[in-house]
Amino acid sequence: MVRRIDVCGSGGVRLAAWEFADPPKRPCGAGEGGSGAVLLLHGLMGRAAHWAETARWLSGRHRAVALDQRGHGRSERPAEGPYTRDAYIADAVAAIECLDLAPAVLIGHAMGALTAWQLAARRPDLVRALVICDMRASALGAATQREWGEWFRSWPVPFATLADVRKWFAEGDPTLERPRPARGDYYAEIMAERADGWRPAFSRRQMLQARETYAHDAHWEELALVECPALVVRGPDGELGRAEAQEMVRVLPRGRYAEVPDAGHLVHYEQPEGWRRAVESFLESVLPA
Repeated sequence: MVRRIDVCGSGGVRLAAWEFADPPKRPCGAGEGGSGAVLLLHGLMGRAAHWAETARWLSGRHRAVALDQRGHGRSERPAEGPYTRDAYIADAVAAIECLDLAPAVLIGHAMGALTAWQLAARRPDLVRALVICDMRASALGAATQREWGEWFRSWPVPFATLADVRKWFAEGDPTLERPRPARGDYYAEIMAERADGWRPAFSRRQMLQARETYAHDAHWEELALVECPALVVRGPDGELGRAEAQEMVRVLPRGRYAEVPDAGHLVHYEQPEGWRRAVESFLESVLPA
């Protein structure tokens, strides 16, 4: 079972949070955080639904909530933003406080992982543990922003069918080195049907705005301020290289490392069993029974 809970984010932006359980464990404000509540933060272009499988197995032992971040999923897409680091962090804080999740375990993928560790650095009182999935601490660089703009323009929108979406992102995308079926399923989740076919459910302009606010900077200093136990997870074919991931573990005061075999950037989507083993083992070691 899943239920939607509306949260008032930074600047009054309406955010959609999704609680996964059968039945949901507690209503908003019930104080479930002390037993290991989990807030899941998706990556750029993602949505809370991408965490459905993870949230369902987490909900067996924890209160599991996934957040549609501003500009994504069912959350509000303010035309002028802001789509800044401060806004995303403040939104996550608002979700933790409204839903009474603190101290929460934060699990983030890509941009969501950056939001998670920046929040943990700024508000250690709200965070019990942290899982960082395939997000670099080094600056991504201006060139990558141009590449993303070109990539967005290469999308053959509108797609006639969802099958076409899956095929293009799994096989036809020129940035792919080899077919990745799970990637097609991932992108099918973020499309919406329009009168002329299937198009992204988000504004690509807003996604570039959001990425602009973190692509040019390194984030090592904030990583070093994370006091709670933290797990860095990567796949061999992901964007986070092994050497950088291990350096992140070294910089984190209480860092640990996990590698999921045969996974790329979408670790939790491509290898859900390996992802589950890595995360469950970490949580069992850092949370009280």
